[in-house]
Amino acid sequence: MGKRILVVTGDGGEGYEALYAVHRFREAKWDAVVAAPARRRLHLVMHDFEPGWDTYIERTGYGLEADAAISDVSAADFDAVLILGGRAPEYLRHDERLLVLVREFHAAGKWVFAICHGIQVLVAAGLVKGRSVTCYEHVRSEVTLAGGSYRTEQAVRDGRIVTAQTWQSHPEFYREIFNCLRD
Repeated sequence: MGKRILVVTGDGGEGYEALYAVHRFREAKWDAVVAAPARRRLHLVMHDFEPGWDTYIERTGYGLEADAAISDVSAADFDAVLILGGRAPEYLRHDERLLVLVREFHAAGKWVFAICHGIQVLVAAGLVKGRSVTCYEHVRSEVTLAGGSYRTEQAVRDGRIVTAQTWQSHPEFYREIFNCLRD
């Protein structure tokens, strides 16, 4: 039976994470629904790591259509939610509709996945306290300040929450996602 996965991002979202997720889920014949603040074409970015830089660099990325607005989706219609990284989470974490939605997934015992800066949404939703998670290393202080335990593994599962560091964690992260969502 095919799964329905809500993939959440917005302008400034990490393009490689977005396209990789959508393509992997569709390859598995699952329904990947991209949600953003509004249903429209999104402006994604590419973050890369280059020698001599203390952090990532950012380039313009591909566009991606948002299939739905966050306000128009319900946790009841999906098996899991995936919060992508990039810069989008820095403003998405202030979207009360999204925070309520993520809490609904969690309260219903559904899978909650987050990669890179996506952890910022989980922190804002209050889902990190007392949990072991991972994320982009330069947002780990948000995890610890929220009462979570930062781990250095590429992907970490704690209960029904699975987190990953960056797009470089895709192999470990998606291996764990597919294990979690097996029929």
